[in-house]
Amino acid sequence: MAHLFEAFKIREITLRNRIVVSPMCQYSSTNGYANDWHLVHLASRAVGGAGLVFTEAAAIEARGRISPQDLGIWSDEHIESLAKIVELIHNFGAVAGIQLAHAGRKASTAKPSRGGKALDESQEGWRPVVSSSAIAFSKESPVPQALSITEIQQIIQAFVQATQRSLHAGFKVIEIHAAHGYLLHQFLSPLANQRQDEYGGSFENRTRLLLEVVTAVRQIWPETYPLFVRISATDWIDKGWNIEQSVALSEKLKTLGVDFIDCSSGGIIPGINIPVKPGYQTQFAERIRREAKIPTGAVGLITSPEQADQIIQTEVADLVLLGRELLRNPYWPHLAAKKLGHEKLWPVQYDRAWV
Repeated sequence: MAHLFEAFKIREITLRNRIVVSPMCQYSSTNGYANDWHLVHLASRAVGGAGLVFTEAAAIEARGRISPQDLGIWSDEHIESLAKIVELIHNFGAVAGIQLAHAGRKASTAKPSRGGKALDESQEGWRPVVSSSAIAFSKESPVPQALSITEIQQIIQAFVQATQRSLHAGFKVIEIHAAHGYLLHQFLSPLANQRQDEYGGSFENRTRLLLEVVTAVRQIWPETYPLFVRISATDWIDKGWNIEQSVALSEKLKTLGVDFIDCSSGGIIPGINIPVKPGYQTQFAERIRREAKIPTGAVGLITSPEQADQIIQTEVADLVLLGRELLRNPYWPHLAAKKLGHEKLWPVQYDRAWV
């Protein structure tokens, strides 16, 4: 039996299998709008057989984009183009999810094909960039403006408004992005957060913003729909955020109505030596799943059907999130089904000669 192709029910949403299209920046938007590129990119992954298809990180504020070409959901005008994509994803048997994000001090950068460096106002960038504290990401990055208490409340409301727009667009899963060194992670990690008020210092204070965002989002996100949170389970450096804190955070998130922890790592500061190898982050998904007793997702260098199936079979995680592998091959789920001997495909049928 191919465990990878077992259905997965979370709240009232059922995924047809355990394969998730991880959020991946496409650097193809103008002013945050989804366009034909996003439609083809995301719908093809649904046709390809994934169970859950996430958009790339959708910025809750224009200044929260990583690059000027990022997707956005800070305006009601963004809803229409997203709704068309959601409809197609659902028509092809997958569930549509959106990742809500704010880049914080890592905002206003060039897309990778243009070097990824910080952009100023003369280069399509913007100022200020904001963060938990006035600490630059790197020597080449601008010093961010530390958010005031009033501005923090405005960030929370921006997440709420983005959630309302996501609901209007038809999404059935929301993931709050609190990983990879972006704004919510900048509050979690002591490497970026040196505040002296109720949002800095202790574990309780550093987790406060994320917990307040989750509470506010869960109040308006339907009870029948699941809420995910992506975290960096470790900063991979002493005195940073670590797996023990991630377990404790996950326990708190569960009590607030979070259903699933998407377990990534790193990103808070540059130059960290991360021991990258196939499945190197699955250990975090397994530990959080076991100790916090909450469903988890494994992500990072998961490439083969056998590897993905074993993660599910051995209860390391409940879902596997694939990024680059699904960029290379949108039809990876079909090929995995054949390789694992899973004969029952999904409602949309194809000429199987090519698989």
